[in-house]
Amino acid sequence: MGMEHRLARALGLLSVGLGIAALAAPRAFAATIGVKPNERRERIARAFGARELVQSAGLLTRQRPTGFVWSRVVGDLVDLTLLGRAFTAKDVDRDRLRRTFNAVLGTTGVDLYTAVRMTAGAGQRRAMRKREAEGRRGVTVTNAVTVDKPREEVYRFWRDFKNLPRFMVNVEDVAAMGERRTHWKVRGPLGRTVEWDAEVVEDRPNELLAWRTTGGAVGNAGTVRFEPAPGDRGTEVTVELEYRPPGGPVGATVAKLFSPVPSELNAENLRRFKQVMETGEVVRSDATMAGPSIRQRPAQPPGEGR
Repeated sequence: MGMEHRLARALGLLSVGLGIAALAAPRAFAATIGVKPNERRERIARAFGARELVQSAGLLTRQRPTGFVWSRVVGDLVDLTLLGRAFTAKDVDRDRLRRTFNAVLGTTGVDLYTAVRMTAGAGQRRAMRKREAEGRRGVTVTNAVTVDKPREEVYRFWRDFKNLPRFMVNVEDVAAMGERRTHWKVRGPLGRTVEWDAEVVEDRPNELLAWRTTGGAVGNAGTVRFEPAPGDRGTEVTVELEYRPPGGPVGATVAKLFSPVPSELNAENLRRFKQVMETGEVVRSDATMAGPSIRQRPAQPPGEGR
């Protein structure tokens, strides 16, 4: 149970005590807060007590009582207004009324804090549910790498789509079909070749490229951002890719079993891109088999990764 839920429960118990006191003994309740009891003030006390009991029921029984906490904030503002007006009356105990006002003001702060925290938590849960729903439709990954080359050169190399198979794992060919359209051939699960057409939907030279597929078995979209790296270290390249494997849930399962994890594949493509840009080729040790589909991993101490 989070802190805001514990606070909501404590506020609910406080409402129970205040509600019972105001309903059971409205005259004594009015005198306690610093106003002289009369018929009108007793009616207000009873209304206050009824409101507190309704709020307590919601705070103590609801799993996520966000609305009831906000109703307490509104009620606090009403109470502060009534107490402020009471200071103008002659038949009040101003010292006691001042203490009551300060107590309600402090409670308002707690109510407001709890309400804001609960609302933020509800927003995070909605965002999580949205991400989960998006995850069922596809996979979105983001990776970045710093390339020790000027931004214009890095952008120009990536924008020439025939360069992509030089560093993208499993990409066999990218053929230009005009200024903004390309045809892709990629080795998919079980060695099957998957093809699709793609189009550039946004092109800001030296800053950003965005694309999406326009047909074929696989749906994907993504962006590449080119930004100056801190410390004049070249170019920060960030790739965000949304990938929807073929065949719905079954296709997704097959893709996961027979393909790299998308985030790992995206990161590996960026490592290879960095090597091609900085050295002219994908760097391999003498013991590494050649071939564009050979996947690399960061070096590990002996005994790890086996």
